[in-house]
Formats: sequence, C-alpha cells, structure tokens
Amino acid sequence: MDFSLDQTQETVAEIVVGLLAREPGDPADPGGFSPELWQALAKADLLSLVLPERLGGDGLGLLEVATMLTEIGRGAAPVPALATLGFGVLPVLALGSTEQQDSLLDGVQAGRVLTAALAEPGAAFPAVPSTSAVADGGDVVVTGLAVAVPFADLAHRILVPTDAGVVPVAPDAPGVTLTRSATSSGAPEFTVRMDGVRVPAGDVLSGGLDGVATLYRIALASIGAYADGLLAGATALAADHLTTREQFGKPLAAFQAVAQQIADVYVTSRTLHVAALASAWRVAEGLDADSAVDMASADNDLDVTAYWLATEVPAAMRTLHHLHGGIGVDVTYPMHRYFSIAKDLARLVGGASYRLDLVGARCSSI
Repeated sequence: MDFSLDQTQETVAEIVVGLLAREPGDPADPGGFSPELWQALAKADLLSLVLPERLGGDGLGLLEVATMLTEIGRGAAPVPALATLGFGVLPVLALGSTEQQDSLLDGVQAGRVLTAALAEPGAAFPAVPSTSAVADGGDVVVTGLAVAVPFADLAHRILVPTDAGVVPVAPDAPGVTLTRSATSSGAPEFTVRMDGVRVPAGDVLSGGLDGVATLYRIALASIGAYADGLLAGATALAADHLTTREQFGKPLAAFQAVAQQIADVYVTSRTLHVAALASAWRVAEGLDADSAVDMASADNDLDVTAYWLATEVPAAMRTLHHLHGGIGVDVTYPMHRYFSIAKDLARLVGGASYRLDLVGARCSSI
C-alpha cells in the first residue's frame, strides 16, 4: 500500500508549516497554550477543513486531520488542536446526527474548543467506563470521575464515555467540578467530577459502547499522528544542534558514539511514523477488528502505536536530551517542551506496562 501524501494532504501540510513558521508561538511557554496561535490557525481556515460544507468547512477526513496534527506536533505548537480535532470534531462527525453535529461543531471554525475524557482513575481508554449515564425522563444523569482531560476549562463540550455511550457534557453544567492537575508540559489538564449531571437524552451520541470504541480509535489515531510529528521535530532539533555545535574542533555529529545514538532515535522515529500512518489509514477506511484474532485491523495497529509511544518515545526523548548536553534540560529551550509533551501523551494512553498488556493479550489470542 502506498502511504504517500496525496495532493490535498501535501497542501494541508504546507499551509500548517508555513503558518507555524510565521506564527510559531513560544515553545518554551510554561502555560502550554497560545491563544494567538490558535486564532491564527482558525483564520487560516485550518480548523474548518474537516467540517461539513454546511458548516463552512471542506468536508475532509481523518487522514487530512492526521497530516495537520503531525505538522503541529513537529512544531510542538501550544494549541488544543489534538483535543479539538482528534478528540472532539472527528468523533462527533462519526457518531453524531446532523442536528448534533450542527449544535456541537458550530463555532469550531472560529476557534471553539472541544475535548474528551479518555481516562478514568487507574484506567486509560476503558472499554466499559465506570462513569454511568442513567435515563431519567427526557434526560440522562451522568455520574463519574475522569482524569487527564485536556483543555476542559476552555471546552464548549467534553465528550464523556459512559456505560450508555458517549455523552457531551458542558464543563460549566451544574454538578461538574473541574480540578486542574499538574502536567509535564504545563498544558491545561483537569480532573472532571460529574455528580448527577443532567444532559438531554437527545444529546447522547449514537452507538452505545460501540460508539465509545469509535471515540477511542479516532483519539488514538490522532495521538499517534501528533506523536509522530513530535518525535520527528525533536529529532530534527537535535540533528541541527549536533551539526552546528563543535567540540575539540569538530561538529558533535562527527563523533561515532553521537552518530550511533541519533541513528537509534531516527529508527524509533521512522517506526513510529509507519505505525501511526497505518493506524490512521485503517481507522479512516473503517478497517476495525471483525474478531479478536483479526490481526489486520485498526485496533491492533492502534495498540502497537500506543505501546511504541508509551515505551520508545520517552526513551528516545531522553537520548535527545543527553545529546543536547546541559541546554537540553533548560525549560526555555524547545527540547524541554518536546520531551514534556511526550511524557504527557505516554501517561494519557496508560503507560508502557498497560499498553504492553493489551498488545500481549491480542497476540496470545491468535
């Protein structure tokens, strides 16, 4: 299969790269969010690419969003593109009715933020969430606790996986409590407690638990695309440093030990690229698992991608830190932000041991 970018995807990548070159934001910003850069993305019509034409968009799909997220990750841009597009817009388009899409996605083209609650305490991406949604008259009553919810304070709606399906919850609704939690990158992240939050039953997205699985697939594919760009950007930053910084009269890249270490990182980066691209393609094509032993499926690719992200990417980032010497750990130097975001993403997907267990479970079922 040829995974080369088509003309539309190449154009999307070029526009994002050009915009970030003009409006890079501050990669050392400890706040983790640049409203100016986010508005620049909106004004460039990048946030509307995937929206339906009736909402002022271009009707593109997951692969174009993945291309955009890869380039945003490559620049470690401090914007909620992953949360809004990967956790919000794409799942709403996959699961929502026309009326739900019109309600939830209106304003995204102008910079409205969406997000999703993908983790519960001790359980990332739980297949059967412990958060409940109980029917009560014309409403559903949502009760539960979610952790590591990015940009929850800025979001128009949080897509909450429950035992009855995906429920859009307003962060300022009665019964919702947001508590900011610490992150490595400084990006806004929250614990979200929902105590008897009433949501109109007509707002619940279709699919039940299958809808929850669809949300997870799209979110993981989006995380993989973003992480692909993140590691590639950090690798390029280190390569530039090694070719311009000299020691004993020679560029650092000329030393054999240095060359071996950066080569190892490059292999990790290219492996993640292949895994992320395969995952996004399979999810975009709807190639989900038909059975537990169907190894040629989106679910298996996603598990491998998430494991590689949780295990190999942090290790590669540590090597890149080391190759930068003392400036690598300077919080005002871009490498710090690349590594910090990578740690946050590895935690979001559940960590290395959790992801290895999932990969092992699939392999043992063959």
